[in-house]
Amino acid sequence: MKRLMKRIISTLTSATSLASLLGLAMTIAISGTARADCGLQTLRGSYVFNPHGFNIVNGAAQPIAVLEGIDFNGDGTLTVPFATVSINGLILHFPPGGMGTYTLNQNCQGTLTFNNGPINYDIFVRSRGSEIEMIETNDNSVLNGTAQKVLQLPPRP
Repeated sequence: MKRLMKRIISTLTSATSLASLLGLAMTIAISGTARADCGLQTLRGSYVFNPHGFNIVNGAAQPIAVLEGIDFNGDGTLTVPFATVSINGLILHFPPGGMGTYTLNQNCQGTLTFNNGPINYDIFVRSRGSEIEMIETNDNSVLNGTAQKVLQLPPRP
């Protein structure tokens, strides 16, 4: 009986060790494949950003919609060749020349700041840079949207 108990305990210990090793191997494998490998150079090229939401002015929500071009330089800087904004129905056209900066961690999360304002966003990059999920992080703003990579932005006026 004593021998049988030792054998059972030995088998259970081996099975537990094996299960632990398998769990560790799976964790390493999943971590390795889930790693996104993003960096500043992931964002390079032209994007069209089209967010919708609200600005809160004196406690009242005012609808806002944006159509904006963003050129990422792959080094943490960006330029804005055009932007059209509708705030509560008032249409504003912004000339080329806007500038900004961005950060991007290896896990494809980062920040973006347009210098005019400044206007700040948290960002998440998908599909090797083909699209960027963005949400404004300034007070009194509820604005989010997706920036899609395009082959080329329209010519500048």
